[in-house]
Formats: sequence, C-alpha cells, structure tokens
Amino acid sequence: MNFVPSGICFYVSVALCWLTAEVDASWWYMGTLGSQVMCDNIPGLVNKQRQLCRQHPKVMQAIGSGIKDWISECQHQFRNHRWNCNTTARDHNLFGRLLLRSSREVAFIYALSSAGVVYALARACSQGDLDSCSCDPAKKGSSRDAKGSFSWGGCSDHVDHAMRFSQAFVDAKERKERDARALMNLHNNRAGRKAVKRFMTLECKCHGVSGSCSVRTCWSAMADFRRTGDHLRKKYNGAVQVAVKQYGTGFTTAHAHFKQPGKNDLVYLEDSPDYCVRDQDSGSLGTGGRLCNRTSPGTDGCEVMCCGRGYDTSRVGRTTKCECKFHWCCAVLCRDCHQQVDVHTCKGLT
Repeated sequence: MNFVPSGICFYVSVALCWLTAEVDASWWYMGTLGSQVMCDNIPGLVNKQRQLCRQHPKVMQAIGSGIKDWISECQHQFRNHRWNCNTTARDHNLFGRLLLRSSREVAFIYALSSAGVVYALARACSQGDLDSCSCDPAKKGSSRDAKGSFSWGGCSDHVDHAMRFSQAFVDAKERKERDARALMNLHNNRAGRKAVKRFMTLECKCHGVSGSCSVRTCWSAMADFRRTGDHLRKKYNGAVQVAVKQYGTGFTTAHAHFKQPGKNDLVYLEDSPDYCVRDQDSGSLGTGGRLCNRTSPGTDGCEVMCCGRGYDTSRVGRTTKCECKFHWCCAVLCRDCHQQVDVHTCKGLT
C-alpha cells in the first residue's frame, strides 16, 4: 500500500527548493534548466504526471509559487492547537512521517493543498502568467442576478479550468493505486477543489449618471483564500472516520453513530495521536517549548497545550506602537512603548 501520493511529493519537492532559496536557488531556477530536468528530478511521479509536468512547465512553477500560501493558511488555522501544521526541512517532505498516517490532519492537508493548487492556477490564468489559459471564456455577453441584468466584463477567474488541471495532475497517482488510502486522498482532494469554487463571488462596477448603477459590468472572482481555509477547518472539525467497502466501491462509516460523509466532507481512516510528545513514528513533534495562554480554557491554554506537563514562565521586553495621533496632513505618528510581559512555554518531558 502506497501511503505518500506523488501529488504531495511534487508540492514538497518544489517547496524544499523554495525554502532553501538563499542557499541553492529559488524554485524557479528549475524552470531555467528545462521542464525535462525538473520533472525527471521529482521522485514518485507516475507517467501521467511527468507528461503533464513536461508539457506545462509554467503551470508547475505557478503551483510551486502557491505552496507557501496554503502552508501559511494551514499554520494559521491550527496556530493555537497541539498540531500546528508545523513543517520540517530535515525530512524528505515538509510534514515528515505525519503523511504516512491516514489521520484527519492528513485529510486536511490534502484538501487544503488541492484547494491551493486550484487557487494558484486560477490566479495565474487571470494574471496572464500562463499561455494555456486566461480569463474564463464562458463569462461573455449578458446575464442576470437578484439585482437585475448586467454585462460580463473584466476578467473572471477561470476556476473550472484550474479544477480540471488540478484533478488530472494531483489525482493521477491515486487513480492508479485505488487502495484505501488512495480513495481517502481522492475524496479529500475533491472536497478541497470544490471549496474554492464554493466561494466564488460576483463583483460589479456601476455605470450611469451620478453613480445610479443603471448599467453594471460584472466578473466572477475567487474569494480570499482565508474563506476556503476557514471552510475546510470546519470540515476538519466534523471529519468522518470511514472504512472502505468491499471491492473498494466507496466508504462506510467506521462507527454506527457517525453520519455518512458527503462529497464536501473530509474523511480519514485512523485516529490521530495526541501530539503531546515527540514521536518519530507518528510524525508528532510534541508541544515542548510551544507558547501557551495561561488564562485560556481553550486549546491554546497551557493546561491543554502542555498536556498536563506544566509550563515555564519568563519575562521578556516588548516594544509596541502606542499613543498614535493623526497629524494634518497626512501622517500618523506613534510613540514606542516598552513593557515587560510574561511569556509561558510548555515544559518538555523530564
């Protein structure tokens, strides 16, 4: 059974180049060597993926440029939790051995990374960075919404194209394997792609006498990626543990009282570790040294974050802007205020 699909392997390979840009070169340097060299140096790709990689080197660069965005979003969503989407450059992939598990955290990573590919490609198309796509060609002529008629104009994000390419490239390995983990990944990849399209918005510009908005020009635009992250974070909270039906025809819930997962839900196969202590086998980095909030009863509180091990307190000096005043015209002037604050960090294992 193959637990590390090559779609993630591609993201990670490019990301490692990006993260070590000051030492070796930025990730775009692979493009200057030619798509043949770049694609052949990425381990684990199946033939379909290598073919797409060689045919669309600029698309691969667009995917690479979006890696830091979805990783940053992942870390934002879990910033106050024991597992905080931490990455490590010491392993062969950014998330270490965590990806060997079929946990709900891995389900979230696959869904968010798949969404990140769609977002990055659609954005690159709209910005004119790719020869293979541009604005959505279907958004032409006139249409109507609840406010009345409008004319399509501007540049509508071509999300459908980005979703098709993402599905063809990212899902290629899983469609070849078709084991339990592959089915899980396919489901979560699709949920991630659908999440981006879910938050498409209609943006309009008014024309008319004195801004009467008698005539509107509109275009379809992706919402900020934060909305996709927030949505998938909620799906993580309600993720469903499943088992694969006989002959691999679909999922059944692992527990009788669980609801049957829908297409937009996240699914996982095995329970997560508690992430309290460093464990190489599970990919847990532990919470030793993590900041915690002494007065919070939530997941960021010292009692929960530190798993009952206690915490250390130290006083540190901080400088913040204060007493800001607006001066005509046109500046805001502030003082530098210095204060001593208590910082709490979780104890490690003794």
